[in-house]
Amino acid sequence: MSADNGGHLLAYVKHFVSGGMGGVCLTLAGQPMDTVKVNLQIQARPVGGQKLLYNSTVDCFRKIVSQQGLWGLYKGMGAPLAGITPIMAITFFGFSLGKKLQQKQPHDVLRPHQVFSAGMLAGLCAAIIVVPAERIKCLLQAQANSKVKRFSGPVDCARELFRKQGIQSLYRGTVLTLLRDIPASGMYFMSYEWMKDKMTPHGGR
Repeated sequence: MSADNGGHLLAYVKHFVSGGMGGVCLTLAGQPMDTVKVNLQIQARPVGGQKLLYNSTVDCFRKIVSQQGLWGLYKGMGAPLAGITPIMAITFFGFSLGKKLQQKQPHDVLRPHQVFSAGMLAGLCAAIIVVPAERIKCLLQAQANSKVKRFSGPVDCARELFRKQGIQSLYRGTVLTLLRDIPASGMYFMSYEWMKDKMTPHGGR
């Protein structure tokens, strides 16, 4: 293996590990609010004189903790945790590829719109894993308040969806996810590169 190839491999490993750990931390920090959001979205509408199960975000948070403990806020986290490392790895691979496709020389500095384009490619690549991971996560969160448990975990959920409806079931909602994630990823990486350029010596290079 040449020195150049070894350097490229080491860089990919660094991106993989760093992105994966960052994704894990992001999931741990954001999962409680995501669980609250899903519970508020799926609660049944009151009939007659019934009251809403959750009156507000704070009320939902408090009831989940009192009824299920702190772990209740992290239900359905297995899928995003299992998918976060490859998601981040594919994202940064897509971003790197997007930059290289637009560079005439390896060290060419891209303009903001070119960085945005590279970021959009990253979002497109990541959707391969993001779409099924989010579908599984939402289904597991939705069944948390149901007496009938359809799935025992993320793997069982994926297996059942595939068995009953095929691969298209896992990728239901792909178009909406792409409409959300592709421009969002472009903005993310464009903002990231701009901040890095302004806040680090020599733009982090």
